[in-house]
Amino acid sequence: MADRSEVSPGASTTAPGLASSEPTSPRRGSAPPRPEVPGVFERDTAVERLDREGRGAGPAERTSFRAVVSPDWKAGRGPHGGYLAAMLLRALIEAVADPARAPRSLTIHYARAPEPGPVSIHTVLERSGRSLSSLSARMERDGSLIALALAAFSVPWSAPEIADLQMPAVAPPDPARGPGPYFDGAPDFTRHLVIQRRIGSPPLAGSEQAMEAGAWLGLVEPRPVDALSLAFFADAMFPTPFVRLAEFAPAPTVDLTVHFQTPMPSSADPGPQEMCFALFRSGAIHEGFFLEDGVIWAPDGTVLAQSRQLGLLIGARTAATRAGA
Repeated sequence: MADRSEVSPGASTTAPGLASSEPTSPRRGSAPPRPEVPGVFERDTAVERLDREGRGAGPAERTSFRAVVSPDWKAGRGPHGGYLAAMLLRALIEAVADPARAPRSLTIHYARAPEPGPVSIHTVLERSGRSLSSLSARMERDGSLIALALAAFSVPWSAPEIADLQMPAVAPPDPARGPGPYFDGAPDFTRHLVIQRRIGSPPLAGSEQAMEAGAWLGLVEPRPVDALSLAFFADAMFPTPFVRLAEFAPAPTVDLTVHFQTPMPSSADPGPQEMCFALFRSGAIHEGFFLEDGVIWAPDGTVLAQSRQLGLLIGARTAATRAGA
């Protein structure tokens, strides 16, 4: 979302200043096979493993990575929260290193916004059972906390398949994959984002309509949808309270949770042009804080992920409050 990281604040793949330390093989439930020439998203979310302590010791296993926060994913005073989420998830996937265990849950609390440049990510395998792995992660800059994460990875279980979350009946995505349109003054990270709105009023128009926004989402560069891009998409739309606002206001994310419903990539040959449909809704704003719930579907209606985040509006005004100022 726009300006998600202003007061809070974003798998080894090679990035500027990073050299891949270990080759990794393609695996289900992880990132797609690494392209021969990394794209922008691969490059800018890359992590490099530095060391692993207590290997084979279960809960004592700790893994450290380094990464570089790119200035190209800026939102407000800092990097976009979904971008940092993808970077953290990449490190967690590398720490699990189990093809059978797909990301199921990721929760991130954003402590502060880092400047572009090197960061450290320290993961801890808190517990690894026969089917479920629980991990934590810290992103730091020079020992100062940037973000805290908790994650769960699991093998699939046998249970009835029930899907009551039906994708809205909307027009299919447009063939063009250019960025936007978003809104005037949209943050830098949106240059990487394809957004084709289908539901909801435009942002910052002072509407009295419901605080909701639905759109087809994708990356400008051709890239299959996977858990990493879903973590980014979960925070990629403008904050839904913007529907009611008459002017821009910073809206940093306090915490973000993403529940991955389908192991990704979902097919052996994922399409690099694939987009997904996302719908986000907020029901109330109280003392500046708002909860936003989201659902992300594949084009065939399969639920890929659900999300919830706590956001904060700073100095926001509706058309009515602006008129009375």
